Amino acid sequence: MSKVQLKDIASFSKGSQINGDKLIKNGAYDYLNGGISPSGKWNEYNVLGDSITISEGGNSCGYVNYMVNPFWCGAHCYYLFDLKCNKKYLYYALKSQQEKIMKLRSGACMPNIKKSDIGNFVFEFDGDINFQKQIAENLDKVTRTIELCNAILEKLDLLVKARFVEMFGDIIYNTKQWDVYVFSDITTSRLGKMLDTKHQTGNSSFPYLANFNVQWFRFELNNLNKMDFDKKEQKEFDLKDGDLLVCEGGEIGRCAIWHNNIKPCYFQKALHRVRCKKEYVLPIYLAWWFKFNCDNNGFGEIEGAKATIAHLPGAKLKKLNVVVPPLQIQNQFADFVTQIEKTKSKVKQTLEKAETLKKALMQKYFG
Repeated sequence: MSKVQLKDIASFSKGSQINGDKLIKNGAYDYLNGGISPSGKWNEYNVLGDSITISEGGNSCGYVNYMVNPFWCGAHCYYLFDLKCNKKYLYYALKSQQEKIMKLRSGACMPNIKKSDIGNFVFEFDGDINFQKQIAENLDKVTRTIELCNAILEKLDLLVKARFVEMFGDIIYNTKQWDVYVFSDITTSRLGKMLDTKHQTGNSSFPYLANFNVQWFRFELNNLNKMDFDKKEQKEFDLKDGDLLVCEGGEIGRCAIWHNNIKPCYFQKALHRVRCKKEYVLPIYLAWWFKFNCDNNGFGEIEGAKATIAHLPGAKLKKLNVVVPPLQIQNQFADFVTQIEKTKSKVKQTLEKAETLKKALMQKYFG
């Protein structure tokens, strides 16, 4: 292994800008303009497939990507060409250094990475082309396993969504068949504690959930923030198994079911804690009821609210009308979800092993 500068083994250039309002919904090619993922479609390409890119500007500048198919590269993205090494080997070598590349950024309002800085970037490099090929093949195998696992998990989620729509979709709009309840009659709910910096100190010991910690049907629990809660608040803002955490702002209605992943854990004001009265409604049905409404109408059309509503305050939440099927039918859906979750659990185990192996190999090959 030796140290090289990127400009010594590759040429690189930025693409051409296309205004967002001109992008084509059903275009044949991805438009990548510096973000982590393509930001739209276009009907032409300016870079061939199997190309390495590095985000040049924006919050994700420095992000290393590999574009399999031809694409249109925007003005906030570098693409690499005329490589003097194995293409996939270079991709993995740069990906292993992504955090360091991101630290090359400059500028406050609109951070970016200068061409000279990316060209002068120094990293570990093995010049043996046969060894490069072997490393790339090993990492490709593990990467394919990871991609397959993620694809299976996505398909399983779509399967649950399809079953919900099949069982309940039409009837949610036809309220004559099943009972309709006001939200406050079948649940108890409250907003979390107001976030105040004076409650966040170096000695704070209670983890809490914020809006961004709650994703659809799952929690992002890495690096939870902490806040002070007195004994009264600990009882008031606690979480119990089966509680539904619902986003009050942002993507209104996004929710997940708490299963005592961390004890104790609390929640801030950006979230509603919803406890179902299980003689009426099950948390898994209500969670997917939120998802169904978000995917179709959003909560701007419920109860005559304006489509531009930015928040779902407690008073509005409690007045929502919910179509509630008989518990027997809700339990059938819950049983189906349970079986899917068992399958997902096995897939996740394989995924975790593959991700751990990939990290170990990246460390071994690139340090």
